[in-house]
Amino acid sequence: MNFLSLTSASLILANPFVDRFNEGGPVHMTLILGCLVLTIFFLVKAFMSNTNDHAQTKKMMRLVAEVGLLGLVIGFFASIVGMIESFDAIEGFGGDISPGILAGGIKVSFLTILFGTFTFIISRIGLLILKWKQKA
Repeated sequence: MNFLSLTSASLILANPFVDRFNEGGPVHMTLILGCLVLTIFFLVKAFMSNTNDHAQTKKMMRLVAEVGLLGLVIGFFASIVGMIESFDAIEGFGGDISPGILAGGIKVSFLTILFGTFTFIISRIGLLILKWKQKA
């Protein structure tokens, strides 16, 4: 039993997605993850209330749209903050920095945009499916 829990914990911690999550900045990535979880929660609620209460479904659809957009905006905000921090670090080195280090910093700043965009896409796909189901 103890071996099983250690194995599952090591699989979670050694996961490349967890590494990327931590590279993107745990605070901002956690906010975007919260938006993704809320998006999925509101989508499930909208699917469950689709046949019963149309007012509830519309409310959930608005919430899905807003939370998905919030995830996208947080991703862009975090990327801008990351770029400013990386340029401050470059300025601190006197501007003499290798292109590899610069590329690594830019890659890290794009992780938040990627995750925010993923959250936004999930919300949009869910909304498309809900609208398609309502028309049928």
